[in-house]
Amino acid sequence: MLETFLITLEALGVLAFALSGIMEAARKQFDLVGVVMIGAVTAFGGGTLRDVLLDRRPFFWVEQEFWVWALILVGLSLPFFFKANHIALTEKAIVIPDAVGLGIFAAGGTHLALVAGMSPMIAVLMGVITAVAGGVLRDVLVNEVPRAFHDHQPYAAIAFAGGWVLVLLSYLNTPEYLDVAIAAILMVAIRLIAVRFKIELFRWRYL
Repeated sequence: MLETFLITLEALGVLAFALSGIMEAARKQFDLVGVVMIGAVTAFGGGTLRDVLLDRRPFFWVEQEFWVWALILVGLSLPFFFKANHIALTEKAIVIPDAVGLGIFAAGGTHLALVAGMSPMIAVLMGVITAVAGGVLRDVLVNEVPRAFHDHQPYAAIAFAGGWVLVLLSYLNTPEYLDVAIAAILMVAIRLIAVRFKIELFRWRYL
């Protein structure tokens, strides 16, 4: 049951981040190849870097090849769907899938690192990398300062704190899938609340 749950959760994370990448690329009026590539980098970038650092083979998207085909299909069809339904590709529209991807990938990455025998700190950092790296690559490729670094609203900080929530839950002898689900939902909710109420982190000012 746990393995099925984790695969399903990772699939949802891939889809969420792919949507945020595809929407950003479409908003920038990339061609279809560019849209698919940005979606792929966003969806697979963080998890691939995590797998490299943890020496996991095959990479998660190689093991679940179906999601590569799904990503291509979504990337080719979604821009036309938005256009046909007159859905505006605004920066705000990207917030929800980006928040969902953040929570799912941070929780899933932390859990995988714990299972691999990493210490709690390293596991939490792996969760942050899984959640943040794809979005950073997306923003760099569309010629934007990474949103995770400049919007001053908690993003990587949420992944870091949420990872520790998962670590603490792992000591309670509750089902592992429940620990991952609680941590992921908590991170998604906090990110959306932070965006909705414009909660910001401390701004570094050079005096």
